[in-house]
Amino acid sequence: MPKLPLSRFTVLDLTRVRSGPAAVRQFADWGANVIKIEEPGDVPDDKPGGSSQFADYQNTHRNKRSVTLNLKHPEGKALFMEMVKQADVVIENYRPNVKFKLGIDYESLRKVNPRIILASVSGFGQDGPYVDRPGLDQIAQGLGGIMSVTGEPGRGPMRAGIPVADLTSGLFCAIGTLVALLEREESGEGQWVQSSLLQAQVWMMDFQIMRWLMNKEIPGQTGNNHPTTAATGVYPTSDGFINLAAMGTEMFVRLVKALGRPEIAEDARFKDIKTRGQHRPALNELIAECTKEKPSAYWIDVFNKEGVPCGYIKNVKETMEDPQVVHLGMAKKLQHPKLGEISVVNQAVIMSRSKRDVFTAAPDRGEHNHEVYAEFGISAERVNALAKAGAI
Repeated sequence: MPKLPLSRFTVLDLTRVRSGPAAVRQFADWGANVIKIEEPGDVPDDKPGGSSQFADYQNTHRNKRSVTLNLKHPEGKALFMEMVKQADVVIENYRPNVKFKLGIDYESLRKVNPRIILASVSGFGQDGPYVDRPGLDQIAQGLGGIMSVTGEPGRGPMRAGIPVADLTSGLFCAIGTLVALLEREESGEGQWVQSSLLQAQVWMMDFQIMRWLMNKEIPGQTGNNHPTTAATGVYPTSDGFINLAAMGTEMFVRLVKALGRPEIAEDARFKDIKTRGQHRPALNELIAECTKEKPSAYWIDVFNKEGVPCGYIKNVKETMEDPQVVHLGMAKKLQHPKLGEISVVNQAVIMSRSKRDVFTAAPDRGEHNHEVYAEFGISAERVNALAKAGAI
């Protein structure tokens, strides 16, 4: 396998569940030497039933190696610090006070390695009035505003169907860590990188937040309609539903032409963006009267020929079988020692030269103890002694 762009970096992974692993995955996939550090013994974690064969675990922790290490044991803590001396990055998503109790906070780490970067993902930040609260994705979705704009009017708040706060906080943590690694090339020093579910969720609200910051407008739920413009939404066909997005006037004219109803564009209610938004229900009804007469495939073909953004609304099976998704290689195959060939979700970035041809399966707990510790200068005899003492 050719050398990957992050192969020169060693990352010590103290993360679990989703937000932290979402950050670490960016480093593992692009070739960093990622060492997943897990508690020894049968400890409940993000592997239900203790099985690394769990599908989500395979996707989340691919391309890593695993060692066991007890940070609460003096010898285990000392061994971790030996690893920190040779590492580039430590990533964790403990509650903010845990790292201080364990003595692996940034100031403690930089004493043994001034170049180390500590990356922390938390629920609400490393300080502030919510610092001691437990943070979970749905809690952040509620606090960050997305549940107030998701779903249909009058139906109450609705969570997003994916852990958007977990995943985006992990991505922001990875971006911040990469920025810190770039900065270290000039300063020679590491730093503490912090992100949180709440910060990521607020950032993701984007233009909805700006409607308040600039105009003091509080957005509400609009269901499948676009929050501010028409005609954009979900429309019935004779065999299902499709998405349509004709936001500008030029695009709207193309839409009604494709529908065979060009006169709709001349209706005073629909002549500009503002009036179309004001008369959205009537406009949607007119469009639906047309689209429900023919099947989805017919309309997808017609609208694409007219240059009107449109698309099927697919379930996950249909998505992964979509020819464009297949072409983009979003299902990445790997070999699992027990399951055989399985697929995980591929990276959403393509580089012209840097490609990872082979993914490796998520490791079993402590699978690489001897291999990894040997690379840090720990003899097999010492590894065995540390295991016997409960340090690893």
